[in-house]
Amino acid sequence: MNQYNHPFHLVNYSPWPLTSALGTMIIMMGFIKWFHFNLNYLMLIGLMIIILSMIQWWRDVIRESTFQGLHTMKVSLNMKWGMILFITSEVLFFMSFFWTFFHSSLSPNIEIGMMWPPLNIQAFNPFKIPMLNTLILLSSGISVTWAHHSLMNNMYNKTNLSLLITILLGIYFTLIQYMEYNEATFSMADSIYGSTFFLTTGFHGLHVIIGTIFLTVCLLRQKKMQFSMNHHFGFEAAAWYWHFVDVVWLFLFIFMYWWAK
Repeated sequence: MNQYNHPFHLVNYSPWPLTSALGTMIIMMGFIKWFHFNLNYLMLIGLMIIILSMIQWWRDVIRESTFQGLHTMKVSLNMKWGMILFITSEVLFFMSFFWTFFHSSLSPNIEIGMMWPPLNIQAFNPFKIPMLNTLILLSSGISVTWAHHSLMNNMYNKTNLSLLITILLGIYFTLIQYMEYNEATFSMADSIYGSTFFLTTGFHGLHVIIGTIFLTVCLLRQKKMQFSMNHHFGFEAAAWYWHFVDVVWLFLFIFMYWWAK
């Protein structure tokens, strides 16, 4: 292994940025083919390329940090700032959806009858399935904090247990939201209400799925003893991401379910 007199990580040449870019281009063309010709094989090929690139790329990052010792404290600090900026971009991403929602709900125009929700749209009762999902996500926020506290105190069995609870709660949330979508009396095509509702809750559901996969990888790494009380940024990033998902859901529940009704 090469010796450096600086704390930075000089990344080796990697094919995964190129394959990821190609996969993204293919999946974009696949979406167009799917939307216009109802053929999804190209989209699935692009998705498979992206997934395989992600697995290989993250495998390399895990090897560099865990086995090669290339993630020094300085590198970890830079990665923390990178995760903070990424979550900030995600906040702005959801802010655009909320902007659309408030623009249409605070001053409904004449095309939707100047009322919110629009006429003939039966909104969800916020104190049934949405309240259950809120309790599930808040509980998962508590369990992931428990996992972080356990890891910081070298209590690995409790870390594994609390991480498993968080993952199961994330899967449970996704299944409940799937049931909610099936029971909806309106669709994404039902005016601006349906569009903003399904776009915002759908992207949030996608983030829950991504966060669940993130935490699952952390649980597998934890079982292989790849985290310590001093070196566990992979898990810390997953916990930050999960807390972000929790907070976004609270805003969704308050405004799109409770207040909008």
